[in-house]
Amino acid sequence: MISLGIESTAWNFSIGVVSEDEIIALEGNAYSPKEGGIHPREAAQHHSEIAGDVLKRVFEKVSSSEIDVVSFSQGPGMGPCLRIGATVARAIALKLGKPLVGVNHCLAHVEIGKWLTNAKDPVTLYVSGGNSQIIARRGDRYRVFGETLDIGIGNAIDKFARHIGLPHPGGPGIERLAQKGKRYVEMPYVVKGMDFSFSGIVTHAMRLCDEGYRTEDIAFSFQETAFAMLVEVTERAMAYLERDECLLVGGVGANKRLKEMLETMCKERDAEFYAPPAEYMGDNGAMIAYTGLLMAEHGITMETQDSQVRPDFRIEEVRISW
Repeated sequence: MISLGIESTAWNFSIGVVSEDEIIALEGNAYSPKEGGIHPREAAQHHSEIAGDVLKRVFEKVSSSEIDVVSFSQGPGMGPCLRIGATVARAIALKLGKPLVGVNHCLAHVEIGKWLTNAKDPVTLYVSGGNSQIIARRGDRYRVFGETLDIGIGNAIDKFARHIGLPHPGGPGIERLAQKGKRYVEMPYVVKGMDFSFSGIVTHAMRLCDEGYRTEDIAFSFQETAFAMLVEVTERAMAYLERDECLLVGGVGANKRLKEMLETMCKERDAEFYAPPAEYMGDNGAMIAYTGLLMAEHGITMETQDSQVRPDFRIEEVRISW
């Protein structure tokens, strides 16, 4: 079976094509705001303008006649952006006469991570712009064992980056600054049970920069503190669930320091650490295509008239039958 998947939850519009064995094609075009963060309406306008070109590039690599199922990111995400992807997916499914699958975006990150790393039953740390969650499977569903109480780690990094004049996305710039940091400055460390909060650390970091502290030291301290919070809760979930595998997914997962901290934690626990290649960490159409393929193989499809988007779609709502 060959699945085409469309990802459009936020700033990246991406289309991937996969089979059970390989990623056949992956093309995309990311929205880049002139200033500030992502504006949903402007991002959606971008997606609508470039969708045809991205699809054309995909069909230069694979024939439309080979597609067996069409998948799209149903949520969670920005409503206007999600609707563009869903509309394109409906049009393709109707044109080709193929079944349509609505995919949970968070689930897709987990599934492609497991597929590309051969992780079996990991505790997954999912870190992106809008999401920060610790996820593991229990029975026929994935459960969230810890998550942010306010903003995702990616949004937190972007807010701090914008404050010091770095372009979107802010993650790479903050990582480069942090590598030059020499002194740790104490930051708010907010872990409440299995949940965590990043709004306080962002405000504190901004204030310290305004007071004249060395930017590199603040970036270093920001990363060390925020990532330590994530690693702590991930390790606690692994201990509670008695799991010996840790999987890192999501755009922020490309950060080398976060990987290093998780690898150290896993080594101390005699556990295995897994992370997919960087190009599949962030939002991409291949992860939607692969998860849609799994769902279609187990009879989970939908009628085009029932394919509304779900901006608040939770991973726990999806019953896992594979």
